[in-house]
Amino acid sequence: MSTTAEKEVFVAVGRRKNASARVRLSRGTGKITINDRDADTYLFTEQMHRHALAPLTTAEHVDDVDLTIKVVGGGQTGQAGAIAHGIARALEKMNPELRIPLKKAGHLTRDPRMKERKKAGQPGARKRFQFSKR
Repeated sequence: MSTTAEKEVFVAVGRRKNASARVRLSRGTGKITINDRDADTYLFTEQMHRHALAPLTTAEHVDDVDLTIKVVGGGQTGQAGAIAHGIARALEKMNPELRIPLKKAGHLTRDPRMKERKKAGQPGARKRFQFSKR
């Protein structure tokens, strides 16, 4: 007889620039999977790894939650930011008392900075064609 205890799963979405991360958090042993790869291989620099997993450090839940993350869009930095945002939102769902330290550390705030669109009649978002007086 096998008993499969249904774990409580907390789902949240984090976004940064054009990246979007869907985070599934459950109580466990600290296993982190991003796009079916280990977190250490997906977040290949120490800075990205630290930035993406900062909410876990702030909430002191590094070794007692399992994370399964699907992230799409953007570049490496945007994806790391989206992962951090999603983890923070999932931790808040798991334990509402964590809202104060996560908010104070700035993990729950969605970074609104996006790439500005190119405008018609000019070569870039803000750059203008060279002006000639004569």
